[in-house]
Amino acid sequence: MGGIQSAMFSSAEIGHVKPEWVDHYGHMNLAYYVVAFDLLTDAVWPQLHLGPAFRARGLGTFAAENWVAYRREMTEGMPFGGTSEILDFDSKRLLLRHRLLHAGEGWESAESELLFLCVDLERRKVSAWPEDVLAAFAAAPRGAAAQRLRLKRGG
Repeated sequence: MGGIQSAMFSSAEIGHVKPEWVDHYGHMNLAYYVVAFDLLTDAVWPQLHLGPAFRARGLGTFAAENWVAYRREMTEGMPFGGTSEILDFDSKRLLLRHRLLHAGEGWESAESELLFLCVDLERRKVSAWPEDVLAAFAAAPRGAAAQRLRLKRGG
């Protein structure tokens, strides 16, 4: 698998680089790349049985780690979308890759690997994914190997 063409989820356009996101160098500030990746997360969650319906069950997803690689700058007004793919998962964690793309021209601006935890929102503790969510993860095609983050096994 791997590569942008085989990513399982695609968001053609989810936003534009806002003027307040641009720094003194004239490009999107690094903090707003994380905002853009969060918008991609929101777009993909319902397809994985996560998002509002998941929260209604008293569960949520908390990001535990985030790694970003910047490839090409985005400037004010540029439209962006992206792709998302599952890299790995276990009973309590999900490793996901997002690629931020120029929505009109298709080139990659940045890539993010994120490690999410399933959290019981009442107890505020890490919890096991429900069976239907694990089944959705298992049914989804897997992306290429992670570059930076891994699920740590054992002990």
